[in-house]
Amino acid sequence: MPITNQQVAGHAFLRQMYDDAYFPDHVVDRGKAILLRLCERIEAERPSDLESLYALTQAATEEFNLLGSEFVAAGSEIETVAREWICDEFCFVASTYEFTDADAEELTANRDW
Repeated sequence: MPITNQQVAGHAFLRQMYDDAYFPDHVVDRGKAILLRLCERIEAERPSDLESLYALTQAATEEFNLLGSEFVAAGSEIETVAREWICDEFCFVASTYEFTDADAEELTANRDW
């Protein structure tokens, strides 16, 4: 399903990670794909409240949890700065889909990175 939200469609997800050679592009590509799938799910399922949104964002966070080992295998890791960049992207997604009152911590509450 193609993204219909123009802000999302034009957004450069994880740009800072692509700009930093410490993070291998092929692994960052997988993180970007997770975020785009999250947007697709939001557009398809149209969550009506924060609880429903959090269920979707936390499922995407689980995917990032699994991606952590791929970063390590590639000689990198989801470290402090990367955590903030990834969390910023989750906040961008929530805000873009008009969940402006979403709690930044709750969006990725189940992260292990």
